[in-house]
Amino acid sequence: MYLWGMLSVQQLSVYFGGTVLFEDLNFQVNTNDRIGLAGRNGAGKSTLMKIIAGIQVASEGSVNKPKEFRIGYLPQEFAHQSQKPVREEAAEAFAEVLALDARLKSITEELQTREDYESDGYLKLIEDLNTVQERFDLLEGNKIEERLERVLKGLGFLEEDLDRPMSSFSGGWQMRVELAKLLLIQPDLLLLDEPTNHLDMDSIIWLEQFLAAYPGAIMMISHDKQFLDSLTNRTIEITGGKIEDYKAAYSKYLVLRKERREQLLNAKKNQDKEIARMERNIERFRAKASKASFAQSLQKKLDRTERIEIDEEAIRSMQIRFPEPPRSGKVVVEAKGVAKSYGDKKVIAPFTFSVDSGDRIAFVGKNGMGKTTLSRIIAGDLDYNQGHLELGHNVALGYFAQHQTERLRAEHSILEEMEMAANQTDRFSQVRGILGAFLFSGEEVEKKIKVLSGGEKARVSLAKLLLEPINFLILDEPTNHLDIISKDVLKQALKHFPGTLIVVSHDREFLQGLTTKTLEFTPEGIKTHLGDIDEFLSKKQLDSFRTMEQQKQSAETKKGSPSEPSDYHQKREAEKQQRKLQSQLKRAEEKVQKLEAQLALMDKELLDPERFKERSQDAAYFERYNGLKKELEKAMADWEAAMAALEN
Repeated sequence: MYLWGMLSVQQLSVYFGGTVLFEDLNFQVNTNDRIGLAGRNGAGKSTLMKIIAGIQVASEGSVNKPKEFRIGYLPQEFAHQSQKPVREEAAEAFAEVLALDARLKSITEELQTREDYESDGYLKLIEDLNTVQERFDLLEGNKIEERLERVLKGLGFLEEDLDRPMSSFSGGWQMRVELAKLLLIQPDLLLLDEPTNHLDMDSIIWLEQFLAAYPGAIMMISHDKQFLDSLTNRTIEITGGKIEDYKAAYSKYLVLRKERREQLLNAKKNQDKEIARMERNIERFRAKASKASFAQSLQKKLDRTERIEIDEEAIRSMQIRFPEPPRSGKVVVEAKGVAKSYGDKKVIAPFTFSVDSGDRIAFVGKNGMGKTTLSRIIAGDLDYNQGHLELGHNVALGYFAQHQTERLRAEHSILEEMEMAANQTDRFSQVRGILGAFLFSGEEVEKKIKVLSGGEKARVSLAKLLLEPINFLILDEPTNHLDIISKDVLKQALKHFPGTLIVVSHDREFLQGLTTKTLEFTPEGIKTHLGDIDEFLSKKQLDSFRTMEQQKQSAETKKGSPSEPSDYHQKREAEKQQRKLQSQLKRAEEKVQKLEAQLALMDKELLDPERFKERSQDAAYFERYNGLKKELEKAMADWEAAMAALEN
């Protein structure tokens, strides 16, 4: 049931200390609006969403809505502590339906035990039964199980996943459950902050189709241009602390925005000329007694002039330049018969390949086919079961993992995180300069990692890569959490990267002009294609990765679901293996938590000047400290391996 009233934002302002994030924002959200929220990282997009959702309070102004107006909000990330099975957690979306169902059963049972058919109490029960039943039917209470499974499976969960505990899933999969709950609740206004970050292409396609038919209003932040173009009919940009409202989808908004900026630049140029002319006349006439009153009149006119202001895009833009790397040998990686499996599950069949100096390779294909697994094996972040892999002469490798931001230390400031990483390099003195290139300057470098947005955390993780000259760079979904502008800047920096590059991505636009070879990961194995991503898609007569996945979905629908074990014994063996992996995951999690707690206590001691002075004389203490860090790295690797095995 939807309320067709409007939500209005009035005179909304947010100040942090003496800094204005945005000021005097005014706009309305109408029924069936599909709004893309645009602007640079740090412009205040996520903050505005949190204020509309009622999670954060504005410094000034208000958000007004009808009394029963429902708002649903999906953040970029959150800590989920639920131990419930996926099905039960998602069913919380139907709290009202479940309460109505319980009430129906209670009334029915009471009616069956009473015989005072003519009494007021009995008639009141009949009336309540009809009221509750009408509401239950209106909310389609008899279809909740069907709706729940449709949404969860659309977001990538298999039937056997639905009864697994939430704690056995990674943070990305837990976010999918949270998204499923919102889609099932169907609020009047749906606020989505980077909803595709944790989704594979199949799930993105499904979500696009679901949201296209959504009966309420939607406001979203996304770095996926195609996702925005397929869904939005309006773009609100936060720029220079103000908003610009365009009745257009993202790509059209970019055109309109460029036209508007050109008009403003011309108007500002003319205004600046007029202001300069008035200022010259004021100076000329001020000293003459006969012209003094005229000068005063001109000054008042000048003071009343409303100056045209333009957000100068070039003032603060990421200026990423990778340091000049050492020269590597001709062969950067050589692998013979490398294979990876988890139990009976083969992720990578025996594969022989080599990477030469200067190669620029895209890893593409459906999630679960081994893209991340192979990139981790090459990076030395994951062991393989058979074969041989060796890095070439003088290879200096840098690796950005898909969940790299989760490895940042939440209690560190940005500066502390960078300085800790810089301890092993000769670039300690350049830390602040590198942070400045990634838009962290002044007091911003003292912000704690835990308060940063997803995009800011991604920038910190990328900044750490620049602390050491590297000639071989592996990036696994580097654009997750980056806004569209930052994504474009990163792409330009990578175009000028002088070393060897491997990029795992499903973003065609990001890959265009960036790579010269494509490795396609398929159920039949890994296939090599010469040429950039456009040539790869052209050979397959496709216009995007979305088309590729849609064709796969259509083919799989026709031939059924061959991946599901039809044999009873196979299914039992699969369940046995799953329980074993869940046990391994739990043990790994407990070990990581234990080691992190021990290191946290030691870090606390080292921050105390007196204790540090005492400990600095104790070589055994630091030996134990370094030993715990190595143990933690291994425990994290074990945890990631168990998680990857479960997800695969």
